[in-house]
Amino acid sequence: MSAPKLFISYSWSSPDHEQWVIDLATQLRSAGVDVILDKWDLREGHDAVAFMEQMVTNPDIKKVVIICDEKYASKADGRSGGVGTETQIISKEVYDRQDQNKFVAVVSHKDANDKPFLPTYYKARIYIDLSELDRYSDNLERLLRWIFDKPLYVKPEIGTMPTFLNEGEHASLGTSLLFKRCLEGLRDHKSYAEGAFDEYCTTFAKNLERIRLVNPAGEFGEAVVASIGDFLPQRNEMLHLFVAIAQYHPSEAIINRLHRFFEDIIPYMDKSPNLNSWQDWEFDNYRFLIHELFLFSLAVLIKHERFSEAADVLTKPFYIPVNAEYGKPSMVGFETIYRRMQSFGIEIKDSRPSDFLCGQICKGSV
Repeated sequence: MSAPKLFISYSWSSPDHEQWVIDLATQLRSAGVDVILDKWDLREGHDAVAFMEQMVTNPDIKKVVIICDEKYASKADGRSGGVGTETQIISKEVYDRQDQNKFVAVVSHKDANDKPFLPTYYKARIYIDLSELDRYSDNLERLLRWIFDKPLYVKPEIGTMPTFLNEGEHASLGTSLLFKRCLEGLRDHKSYAEGAFDEYCTTFAKNLERIRLVNPAGEFGEAVVASIGDFLPQRNEMLHLFVAIAQYHPSEAIINRLHRFFEDIIPYMDKSPNLNSWQDWEFDNYRFLIHELFLFSLAVLIKHERFSEAADVLTKPFYIPVNAEYGKPSMVGFETIYRRMQSFGIEIKDSRPSDFLCGQICKGSV
């Protein structure tokens, strides 16, 4: 990468100010910037006005720094002048003729009210403040980033539309935006990782109610199969999180929250307390999906040799606030997650639901 050419425009306000400019130019050259400065490049007999205009209009010079102090702002606004010193002042006319992204004002001094001295034509633009010693290093870095076109904050690439916005009539659990933050937190060991996973699990469990099958059109078994297929985006999100946990963040707190996640969703496999009448197969979509998620979590942990973590998920009992069988709170083992799905055998007699179901699942496998 060739050194970027940069011209410094300033006012010869005082010997101290001129030395300040020379010191800045020296720092920039030591950082790989090809600085052009009158003290170094303008010789006796040269036309100072022509030199300044050439430096500003020359297409090879990609950047121009305007060192702003009180005298520079005054001269640039045309309120005073003098032989020689004004040759380093960029006028509004010269400024307007150029690509304004080529210029940046660097403030070397401020007034008594801590306001920068800036030419009128520049007042609405962002400047770099090098007038304060305690912030000099940080703002010098800003200047170098501007010169080399290496901004500290880079606009991210536009991603794809969230899946839940393009799912048609598919049920969304409202977790898509939480998922990305949670995944990044787990992978990068961010301080918010555990909180993000907790928020994701809480939202997932609460909104799982959205996929409850209530008086579906057609045969109930077909509705179960359709519900399982519609759930693939949500299942795949959770599968990605299982992998991230196993690979990057299998902490005790995360594994405990994973266990509680299943504790939170197991009740969907039975009737809710407010139901007075029901058929046992009405919860078949939940029974399939929760069983599948549980198997996935164990498979991923075992694949990544997180054996003690898998054992914690598998062997710790689950507290169920209201057990449908006994009508009271109870502690249950992992075997409660396996439930026979009756709807296929009852209502889908000739369509070979298991084959159809496998096809639906394979479409979304990750």
